Amino acid sequence: MTETSDRTEVGAATLRIVAANTAPFADVEAVFGTRGDPATCWCQWYKLRGASFDEATADELRGRLADQLAAPGPGPGLLAYDGDTPVGWCAVEPRSELPRLPFSQVASVSPEDDFDDAEVWAVSCFVVPRAFRRRGVGAALAAAAVDTAREHGARVLEAYAVDPTARSKPPAADLFPGTVSMFEAVGFVEVARPKPHRVVMQRDLTR
Repeated sequence: MTETSDRTEVGAATLRIVAANTAPFADVEAVFGTRGDPATCWCQWYKLRGASFDEATADELRGRLADQLAAPGPGPGLLAYDGDTPVGWCAVEPRSELPRLPFSQVASVSPEDDFDDAEVWAVSCFVVPRAFRRRGVGAALAAAAVDTAREHGARVLEAYAVDPTARSKPPAADLFPGTVSMFEAVGFVEVARPKPHRVVMQRDLTR
């Protein structure tokens, strides 16, 4: 499968969402950029624990993501395009692929306490370059994540959202998990709030 959803109207733009493992890795690199947190993490934070992450170089983490995208299976994320321009990334995959989650202060309070259950998926990270923010890219990716998880047999899709209303002007870099309102718009509900500004949300995919 190349496209996870049809073209999605978002304001004046028409976004196309594809499985990132069907896209050129150069397009993934274009979204992650060369500076800031995405270019030093490469969506590996939840996949490595302790020294394994701390001691890895950015190039090594980039290589890990490239290998994950080349591996068999649904792949670890989605890529959004505006025309031919890659404009956003969303990490979505079985929660069992994210070994740091059970030790997270946020995710560990999930009512789905079996972190080896491959039918529970997680959407854990969004990357939208500054030039493409406030255009609904994250919202479109969240909607596509629901479709992707359902298509691959998930019964629950979980998110670890930020509630910006509970903090005074959180920096954009802190919003990488997605916001409460964004997930509510695609049918997620709050199931736990371990911190005033952090919310575990779930979408039941069996209904």
